[in-house]
Amino acid sequence: MASVTRTASRQPSPARPARAHGDPLVPRMLLGRRLRELRERAGLSRRDAGRIVHGSESKIARLEQGRTGSRPRETARLLAVYGADGDERTTLLALAEQTTARAWWHDDGDIVPSWVRPYLSAEQAAKLVRTFEAQFVPGLLQSEGYARALIRRANHPEDEVERRVEFRMRRQRVLRRRPRPLNLWVVLDEQALWRPIDGPETMRGQIRHIMQLCGRPNVTVQIASPGASVRAAGDGPLTLVRFPQQGLPDMVYLERGDGAGYPVRRAEIERHWHVFNTLVTEAAPPERTPRILARLLATF
Repeated sequence: MASVTRTASRQPSPARPARAHGDPLVPRMLLGRRLRELRERAGLSRRDAGRIVHGSESKIARLEQGRTGSRPRETARLLAVYGADGDERTTLLALAEQTTARAWWHDDGDIVPSWVRPYLSAEQAAKLVRTFEAQFVPGLLQSEGYARALIRRANHPEDEVERRVEFRMRRQRVLRRRPRPLNLWVVLDEQALWRPIDGPETMRGQIRHIMQLCGRPNVTVQIASPGASVRAAGDGPLTLVRFPQQGLPDMVYLERGDGAGYPVRRAEIERHWHVFNTLVTEAAPPERTPRILARLLATF
């Protein structure tokens, strides 16, 4: 998942009214899950619920899947019909307020493609991320020099390069988050480190950067033999996200060129976890990573 934020509209986002603080993704997911449970308990269809808020069945589907926010007034109408009251009503209305907050990447929305925004929100809210990459070093592991070279290689305007580099470095703060940093586990095909991005000094700096990160207790990196991981993973990068809130489904993020997929069916999520676990068993164990990186470092 090295190429996140490669392409986007370069027009600045228009100013909008101030909203609640905090990224809206998790509140949307929590609210949507509970609204679905309450609707089903009340014996109502999504079409029935849509009529309550003068909307469509698809609007309710997007709301229950956590893909859109909900104005408190609409949420209150649903809760009244669903039979929710007391403390639960208060809690869900507070969640509805949070679903309209601006995402943490909002001010950089002009350089963040729409297809990656849900993942970027999930990454910052997650308790763990598992990712496989065959072609490039994943964004959360990139050194500043490597990120800059990769961004320039994508032919972004020179006056935009440093802003994109800063944004990528800001993403990485989640690895140092207190009190609970993100738990990151990466399976990286060795060929990604053989592929020259800029000159030897950039690659040496990148390899040293991974070696330093491997010393952190919340970061695990495994190196897979060239090409072997691709046979196990299929046709591209794979990223899995797990949230700290109980009951929220894991997110699967599949970056493919200038787009991404987010499988949501339980069977698909479980299948991708199986793929990642297969990659883990076939890659060199984590304790061998420093030796492998040292050998690669000596070649540049």
